[in-house]
Amino acid sequence: MGGDEVEIVRYAEIDEAIAYILEHIDEPLPLARIATHVGYSPFHFTRIFKERIGVPPLYYASALRLQRAKELLLKTNLSIRDVGLEIGQQSLGTFTTRFTEKVGMTPAQFRHSSLRADGELLALRLLKEWRKPEIRLGEAFPSIEGHIVPVTPFDGFVLIGLFAKPIPEGLPIYGTLVRPPFRFSFRNVNPGTYYLMATSISWGMKAMDFMLPRETLRTRSRSPIVVKAQHPVPYQVVAIHPPLPDDPPILISLPLLMNRFMREQASQISNP
Repeated sequence: MGGDEVEIVRYAEIDEAIAYILEHIDEPLPLARIATHVGYSPFHFTRIFKERIGVPPLYYASALRLQRAKELLLKTNLSIRDVGLEIGQQSLGTFTTRFTEKVGMTPAQFRHSSLRADGELLALRLLKEWRKPEIRLGEAFPSIEGHIVPVTPFDGFVLIGLFAKPIPEGLPIYGTLVRPPFRFSFRNVNPGTYYLMATSISWGMKAMDFMLPRETLRTRSRSPIVVKAQHPVPYQVVAIHPPLPDDPPILISLPLLMNRFMREQASQISNP
């Protein structure tokens, strides 16, 4: 992923731990309980989990709970307070704040956005020209460029972004949508450390398929992209593949990213 040949560290115990978290996601899951299940001390288990997944085990479990909240919001009539209680959040305010930070909109907005999602996908498909940001002379910082290689062919587009953490949550710091041949360019990227993540959407999908993206092709950085002023970033070749058991959930609302892209396209047309 991302042009680097990083060897992925495999710990079989991590697969077992993830399965255990998923099986008991509706219960309290202190770190010691998960670590004991796979026969490690909490300290050692946290170290190897983060080495393999990129985030600590309780952070990962929290992401899975928010994914569960997204499902409950779309598939049940539970009140938002009850959805929060279902994932162990006693405070409605805390649940709303955390959900908004990770998904990009409030729980109520996310639930209601399902009514517009199919129409937004259709509008995106009918958009004949996808304009790219203009190259400006004298840009102070490097660009990150590359192309995406789908392991499995599909008819659609890819959402790709640079995130602050190795998990697709919150709005990407830089993000865009690309159609075949899936070439991307993030220009004038501020110095910093980024994780590149991407996922696919097929034109034939229904709203539920991409609002709760479980089967979409995807990828995530196994190592960060470090951007420094006056230092070019290597060209990125990004393979997207069917989801792996240890891939973290995609928390950011994909319709939100689609809507932002449409607004940016409309802005470029009105301000050529």
